[in-house]
Amino acid sequence: MYTREILNPVTLSAMASSIILSSPKPLSINPTTSRSQRLSIAFSINPARNPTLKPLTFSLSTTSPVKPHFSSIICSAKSRARPEYIPNRIPDPNYVRVFDTTLRDGEQSPGATMTSAEKLVIARQLSRLGVDIIEAGFPASSPDDLDAVRSIAIDVGNNPVGYDGHIPVICGLSRCNKRDIDAAWEAVKHAKRPRIHTFIATSEIHMQHKLRKTKEEVVAIAREMVAYARSLGCPDVEFSPEDAGRSDREFLFHILEEVIKAGATTLNIPDTVGYNLPGEFANLIADIKKNTKGIENAIISTHCQNDLGLATANTLGGVSAGARQVEVTINGIGERAGNASLEEVVLTIKCRQNEMGGVYTGINTQQIMMSSKMVQEHSGLIVQPHKAIVGANAFAHESGIHQDGMLKYKGTYEIISPEDIGLFRSNEYGIVLGKLSGRHAVKNKLIELGYDISEKEFEDFFKRYKEVAEKKKRVTDEDIEALLSDEIFQPKVIWSLGEIQVTCGTLGLSTATVKLIALDGEEKIACSVGTGPVDAAYKAIDSIIQVPTVLTEYSMNSVTQGIDAIATTRVVIGGDSSITPKHTLDGVTFNRTFSGSGAAMDIVVSSVRAYLSALNKMLCFVTVVKVTRESSEGSKTYQNIEQTSE
Repeated sequence: MYTREILNPVTLSAMASSIILSSPKPLSINPTTSRSQRLSIAFSINPARNPTLKPLTFSLSTTSPVKPHFSSIICSAKSRARPEYIPNRIPDPNYVRVFDTTLRDGEQSPGATMTSAEKLVIARQLSRLGVDIIEAGFPASSPDDLDAVRSIAIDVGNNPVGYDGHIPVICGLSRCNKRDIDAAWEAVKHAKRPRIHTFIATSEIHMQHKLRKTKEEVVAIAREMVAYARSLGCPDVEFSPEDAGRSDREFLFHILEEVIKAGATTLNIPDTVGYNLPGEFANLIADIKKNTKGIENAIISTHCQNDLGLATANTLGGVSAGARQVEVTINGIGERAGNASLEEVVLTIKCRQNEMGGVYTGINTQQIMMSSKMVQEHSGLIVQPHKAIVGANAFAHESGIHQDGMLKYKGTYEIISPEDIGLFRSNEYGIVLGKLSGRHAVKNKLIELGYDISEKEFEDFFKRYKEVAEKKKRVTDEDIEALLSDEIFQPKVIWSLGEIQVTCGTLGLSTATVKLIALDGEEKIACSVGTGPVDAAYKAIDSIIQVPTVLTEYSMNSVTQGIDAIATTRVVIGGDSSITPKHTLDGVTFNRTFSGSGAAMDIVVSSVRAYLSALNKMLCFVTVVKVTRESSEGSKTYQNIEQTSE
């Protein structure tokens, strides 16, 4: 034991998610405790929550009473080592595998198109988050998606992260046919732990109106395709009976029994249309566990859609009934109303572990906030302010009664410490960033906020930071995060902004002169008029790039208060007929859209940055599509860019 005195209780509270309280009735530190008090508590730093720390034990003494800070205790469940990965069995029956499908189901949200490079960046973050399985995409949908999944399998699927050297399973989705399964295996086989996820509908309404097949035919296809996937050399095969929540129970038991015999290692039970109530879905999982022969040789999984707002509740009901894998997405994004939210499911399990029978996950919750921000920026889907866990208002207290309680004791209105999810807002050293702040101070602030960026990314960001700091007396955390999003969460740069000059007012038409810099360094200048400065600037850009686009969404927000606040802009564009894809299952065409974001103190510059971000994303996508079509000309192996729903 090493004994020392700690006079800053805020520091201990900020470390709560990296601490295992070792006393019989563990206490955390209440940040409202006087700095002059000597605080006492025994704890050990847990490297599972912070891989940069080595195991270390402290013993602190006190001369005054300390109130328990329940916001840290309730949601800081004792950490356990991640059990060995075995495809069809979990050595610890209380461990719940987290299957993240942000890159597959999540990307199916309208306007959520991500480039292959963005998917790889998110996959790396998911690995740091500690998810057990990453469903990286639907390889058969397009050659580009196959390449993206392959890249993730090669990179993320072989590089250990964290103190325990965790390597996630890399999964590819496929329908129950050989072409899809071949594509999935081609993409994921490069990972250390590959998985093929195949599905077929089992509800009466789907079999009759969509598949137009009998129950016997569906069972035969499922059995044959699971066996085929195993025959390719894939040791880990997941099977999903699509629309299981509305399927006949006896038929469901039968088809699950048959695919287990064929080699399925995980049985995923989807509430495909979000129709089930929590009690109904829990009973479904319990019935499957009780009535399916051979179920002890497979893992039961849940996949719940959010059409009635019950995805998280249904998922937790499934876990309580015996499911040991949950299929979720960051921020709950996904087709239609979305999926069960990873952060909601994981934090509920962590906060109410005892009430849920002692189950736990291997998620590093301190990476949740960073994961949420990254998915928001790359997908263009911004979460609503009141979104649980990661919304802007999740830890905001405006009511006078609530503020009074928080000032007296944080546990009155917070069951989760913001530090537990990687949201740090304290400035322990009293450092205020401004125009005189150097690299060291700025780097420390980025680390405090949870950002780990490369040296080149930092230098690019620092240049932007200095530009803003020259105009603002104080640069806030919100300013820094807006600049980071605009600088590092961006698609590959094909066109970048050189300079812009606008004139506007009531005396005539607004005009804009824009200089863009191409990828090869060539500079192009154009001038245009419009109904306002932003409209004029966008028309000038269009005259340079000459790609048909339609602006479908435009929004702007102030990051902070004051006339010198940074403005963040988000746009969504579409309109290029060459990238109008068809849905995999029904062949109906739909409009592909691309989102972009920008940040600057000048609202016109912010708007232009957002527009260029969306254009760059679209141009990257168009380039890949055209190359693919040219290389596939005359070949029957090419299929239109498609999407699927589970």
